[in-house]
Amino acid sequence: MPTQKQNVVVVDDDMSMNQAIKRLLLAGGFTVETFPSAEALLESDAAESAGCLVLDMRLPGISGLELQERLKQKGADRPVIFITAHDLPSSQEQARKAQAVAYLPKPFPGLNLMAAVTDALACPHKRPATSHSTKSTKSPA
Repeated sequence: MPTQKQNVVVVDDDMSMNQAIKRLLLAGGFTVETFPSAEALLESDAAESAGCLVLDMRLPGISGLELQERLKQKGADRPVIFITAHDLPSSQEQARKAQAVAYLPKPFPGLNLMAAVTDALACPHKRPATSHSTKSTKSPA
């Protein structure tokens, strides 16, 4: 049975992105649960068993940032990796303030996500992000 630290929950309204992330993380040996919306995750108990969360910042309805806050209020404060197709300085700042382990603008290299998940799962408990961990990790074109 997978331990809490191995389970990764992914929330993205882009189903192809959900599937790509799931395949990548499964290949890396993680257990992965995907959700198409924040509301779908909140209706489940998956966050309680998650070792970390990969959240799209812009979701229809409840945003990734708001989802993180709601989960904190429910006692499911987990390390978070924010992903976004809208790489703006304000988004980077919001991720930093939310103490994200990483901020990854789409498209991102799979190795960057794997490294971020590994870092997040190494956290004994949610910890504040260092200044370099929430920098954009966009690969050069």
